[in-house]
Amino acid sequence: MAVKRLMLVASGGGHWVQLSRLSPAFEGHKALYVTTMEGAEAPSGATPVAVVTDASRSHPASFAVLFAQMIWIIAKFRPDVIVTTGAAPGLVAIQVGKVLGARTVWIDSLANSERMSLSGKLARRYADLWLTQWPHLVEKYPNLSSFGAVL
Repeated sequence: MAVKRLMLVASGGGHWVQLSRLSPAFEGHKALYVTTMEGAEAPSGATPVAVVTDASRSHPASFAVLFAQMIWIIAKFRPDVIVTTGAAPGLVAIQVGKVLGARTVWIDSLANSERMSLSGKLARRYADLWLTQWPHLVEKYPNLSSFGAVL
């Protein structure tokens, strides 16, 4: 199997924990983790971690900063695939990545058991693979897939 350049993106907290649990699937590839948590360490040890601004609807200007950061990171790293467990940084990453030619994967948070998150709903337009961790949600959303829970 050819080595792929993977960009793995998650906000802090539960999003980061869920992405970290997926790290064995990324072994053998060149990975860059991206998060909002200062001082975060990649689950695989020596893998680099980039820190970006956390953005929210309550601070719209933060999205401009986040978009600029993601454009710079993606243009420099040139990932083949971007995988994210959300939230805002992951959405921005797959938007920018899609425009720059990366394949994109959105995995909605385990916390969203009744419906897709707002970021997850928006991600549908940019994700090559749009996933939930709750199989029953697949019936509610066209093009949504589930391969089970991460945790």
